[in-house]
Order: sequence, then structure tokens, then C-alpha cells
Amino acid sequence: MISGTDILQSAYDPERFRAVGHELIDMLADHLKSVQGREQQAIAYLPPGEQATFWQDDLINGAGSPTHFFQEILSRSVQVQHPRYMGHQVCPPAPLAALSSLVDGLLNNGMAVYEMGMSATAIEQQVLAVVSGRMGFGPNAGGVLTSGGTLANLTALLAARAVKSKRAIWTEGGHETRLALLVSEEAHYCVDRAVRIMGWGETGIIKIPVDDHYRMRHECLPEYLAQAKEEGLEVIAVVGSACSTSTGSFDDLNALADFCEAEGLWLHVDGAHGAALSLSPQYKAVVDGLERADSVAMDFHKMLLTPVLATALIFKNGPDSYRTFSQRAQYLWSGQTEQEWYNLAKRTFECTKLMMGMKVHALLRTYGFELWEAYLGKVMQNGALFADLVRAHPDFELAVEPACNIVCFRYVKPGADLNELNARIRQSLLEDGRFYIVQTQLKTGLFLRVTLTNPHTSGEDIEALLTLIASKAPELG
Repeated sequence: MISGTDILQSAYDPERFRAVGHELIDMLADHLKSVQGREQQAIAYLPPGEQATFWQDDLINGAGSPTHFFQEILSRSVQVQHPRYMGHQVCPPAPLAALSSLVDGLLNNGMAVYEMGMSATAIEQQVLAVVSGRMGFGPNAGGVLTSGGTLANLTALLAARAVKSKRAIWTEGGHETRLALLVSEEAHYCVDRAVRIMGWGETGIIKIPVDDHYRMRHECLPEYLAQAKEEGLEVIAVVGSACSTSTGSFDDLNALADFCEAEGLWLHVDGAHGAALSLSPQYKAVVDGLERADSVAMDFHKMLLTPVLATALIFKNGPDSYRTFSQRAQYLWSGQTEQEWYNLAKRTFECTKLMMGMKVHALLRTYGFELWEAYLGKVMQNGALFADLVRAHPDFELAVEPACNIVCFRYVKPGADLNELNARIRQSLLEDGRFYIVQTQLKTGLFLRVTLTNPHTSGEDIEALLTLIASKAPELG
């Protein structure tokens, strides 16, 4: 065991870093080639207890080659780069963006104030300007990057509260104010969580029913708003889904915008997954009306080939992004109330933040929007193809016609408990490891669910999945 000064010199030795780095890049390149070629499984599942035991032993006894550690991580993790990974809404990052993460990790610039993230801060603002313009927002738009859709949605709703509430709750408190928002019953749970974090309670989230396609029934909004007012609630916002997490369904954003403009409400769009379609001329119509929202959250790590986490929070009126937080931090900046775009801690929860804009910038400067357009085209086409193959197979049914690359389906067997059968199918697939998919509970029962985020997924992969399920189902119930 190295000790004292020697261990510090070893830990920071540039030549040791170079040697291990070359080994790691070679390993990652070989891994990428292997999973793209389907030479290994999409997931090598182990129960939680077995994983915990292995890594406990590694921590105690694993003082060896770091490349061995990295190899174990690779083999014991879900393979999002695998064409048969069809699970959660996380994209396979473009290798260039992953390399940018390495630069981020070594520089370790926190970005709370300008001098701690000079390049990264300026890059972030350029990325947001270019992307928001492509989304259809005007030159007055602005925003920040933040760590995931949950934080972005909460930050946006805090801004909505500051702009629309009759009381200055940030400074005065709001014990006598009963605020609320209107949202689809199929909205992501983080919206409900945001309401509770803000202290609005259960009455603060008013859930609007959905139609047969799991889209908010916007025609119900006037009735629910009127009822809320009768109950003494101050409704300040509507949250639209673009798209819902379970089924990938898109609310009618133009209808929501019309309602909000007529009633003087804030419109926030949770576009964590689907707002990316606004960057594609081919699919922009799917999110028509997005540019009318007061704020939009969009994850680069879901549909734009960027490593987690990297979420854009864009405001139609850029200065609104400064309304969320307003507090004193003399050790960070002297202008407490000035709208300084270059001091990001004034507008985000994070005081220390990853250089996430650098990863997006690297893709844009190298490939332009063409990379994203090609990617979105492929995964959207795969969503349509998956639905076609399900419809053509006598043993499967769709939950709903898919609107994007999220597809919910299930195996159908007369007389069987379909919820139990499909849950068993999913568990069997997880343990088998050749494919990785998930499941979701809908109003009509439990369904298998795929999110086709890998551009290397082929029609043959989809057919192979359906064939495997059809072969497993009879023995499972």
C-alpha cells in the first residue's frame, strides 16, 4: 500500500492517468462494438442482495487494477448502447458527448458563479439561445440547464408562483394562500411532488381526466377551474404533458395555450421526453403550440444523445427565469438583484453544477442539428414499426396507438389473468437478459412498455422480442 506523499503523487500522476485512460478508452470502444453487434446481453440481471455482496467484497478486497474495476462495472450494468435495450427513457449517449463528460469530470468547474465556470457558462447560454430559437421561441426567450426534469419542473412552477400569485410568497410566506394548478391525471409524478414541496398540499394539484388516448381532456378545464375557485383555491397554472411518461401521449398544447391566455394562467409544458421533437422539421407538428408556453422543460438525455443529467428549462420571457429565487449571497456576487445571465446560481437550485452545456455544444458544433434530426427520425419510425408488428400478431394488442417511440402492448391469452401473465413475462425477460423492457399500469390493466431510444434497433430486433415473448408466454400462464 502506497502512503503519504507517494500516494498523492500516484493519484495525480499525468503519465499514470494517460496509461489508464488509454486502456479505458480501448475498453469502452471494444464494449461499444460488442453491444452494438449484439455479442452480449442487454442486461445481466442479479438480485439486489447479490449485487450488494459483490461490491462490498470489491470495496474491501479490490485494491487492484482500475481497469478491472471498470470492466466489472461494464458487465454488471444495463447496456443502453445495446440495440435490444428498450427500457426506460434514457438514450444511448453519442460517444463524443460521453468524452465531454470526461473533460467535465477532470475540470470540475462548479458553475455557481461566472469565474468558476467561465467557458461552460457562456456555452450554456449559447446552447439555450440556439435550441430555443429552433423550438420556435423568440429572441426574448432565455433559461438555464439543470439536473433533470424534476428540478426543471419545480423551478418553472416556482417561477409561475412568483409571476402569477397575488401574494409575494417567497418573501412574505403563504400560510393564508391556497394555490393550485391544473394537470393531466397521466402527468409525471414529479408534478405532484413539486406541488407538495411548495406546500400546496393535496388540494394544490387538480387532476384533469384523460381521453381514450391518454391525453388531457382540455374541454374539462373551465369546469375544473370554476369548481376550484368555488372552493377558495387560487389556480395559477396549467401543466401540459409532451408527452406522458406511461403511454407517450401528447396533450393538445394549442388548446391549453388558448385556455391559459383567456384565463390569465401560466402554461408550463413538461416536455422532458417529447419536446425534442420540436427540433425536427419532420415531427415538429407533434408538439405544435409548444412555443406558446410560458416555460418548457426538455431533457437532452432522453431524446438528444446526451449523458445524464442535462435538462433545458426555457422561458418564453427570459427575465422570468430570475423570478424563481431571490436571496442574498454576498460571498458569491455583489449585485443581489441584478439579472446577471453569467451567475447561474441566481436561477437554479444547484450551486455546484455539472458543465452539462458542454456536452450538448460538442454535438452541435460537430454534427449540427442534422444528427438529432436523423436520430429522432429513426426512433420515431421504430415506434411506428413496433406498433405495426404488434397489430399484425394475433397474440398481442396495443394499449393505445403510439404518438412517438413509446409503445405499450401486452400478450393476450383467452381466460388468463392478463395482468399477472404480462408481469410474469416481463420478469422472465429481465432474468433472461437478451432484451430489456419495462411495464406500466394503465387504466385498462398492466402492459409491457418499450421506449425505442437506440438508433441501432432494427425491425429484426423487434420481431425477435415478440417471438421470444410468444414462446415464453404459454409456460408462464
